[in-house]
Amino acid sequence: MEASTRIVLVTGATMAKPDPETHLLVAALAQIGVEAVVVPWDSPEDWAAYPLVVVRTPWDYFRRLPEFLAWAKRTSQLTAFVNPVSVIEWNSHKAYLRELAAKGIPTVPTLWLDGGAADGTARLAATGWGEVVVKPAVSIGAIGALKAHATDPACLAHLAALLAEGDVLVQPFIESVAAQGEVSLIYFGGAFSHAIRKQPAAGDYRVQDMYGGTNHPYQPAADEVELATLALSATPAPTTYARVDMVRLQGGRPAVMELELIEPELFLGVAPDAPARFAEVLLRCAG
Repeated sequence: MEASTRIVLVTGATMAKPDPETHLLVAALAQIGVEAVVVPWDSPEDWAAYPLVVVRTPWDYFRRLPEFLAWAKRTSQLTAFVNPVSVIEWNSHKAYLRELAAKGIPTVPTLWLDGGAADGTARLAATGWGEVVVKPAVSIGAIGALKAHATDPACLAHLAALLAEGDVLVQPFIESVAAQGEVSLIYFGGAFSHAIRKQPAAGDYRVQDMYGGTNHPYQPAADEVELATLALSATPAPTTYARVDMVRLQGGRPAVMELELIEPELFLGVAPDAPARFAEVLLRCAG
């Protein structure tokens, strides 16, 4: 590859928080002779002019999902595009977790409710769960999520409001999150790169830094690596980058909380060699 090669790292025009890590990847790519430009996905760009388009931080995609998916499909026909469109489409709705569970892959127990469902309250009551987390099936970063008791009027009102807008999932609150947080394993080109533990702020359950959560280097246990490998084997196509978020259920076994395959924060600043590893994978993708 010539030193003048330019690739695109796709971002969003309207972001819920600043992007803390793309500059690290840009610098790592420059070290191996690749210029990376950062462009919002909805820009009037000549995408075919680049040998590789990398979907990195379009953190506004979920608010315009049909438009975003249509852009991804068009662009993927013009140039090399990662992650693959089939993976992005599959991962854009949390129903993929239902597929993982159907394949016997441990996931957090979930009540699935289709948008407009009139029996959401009754079905939630039938679970017998106490504290729950109610969230939209299309979202990022815990946006739209609410933690409350399943019988709390505020919980039921939130559930009704979300159902009026689209599909919803309800999960029992996992007690280990408050004490141990979530674990994230990050993969580049199908190979494990690094892991972190995301700890919520005191009194909160959300591990994202925009809510006060903190990130810590982590050495994953053997059962966590095994679970991540199993979950990634179920994706529609191989991934160039991936993050597997997991928690420990009662009894101690790990379970998938999320697969982040569209625009995950990859915590490149936590592992010093991670940006270089990712850059080398992208270099190969660009040919």
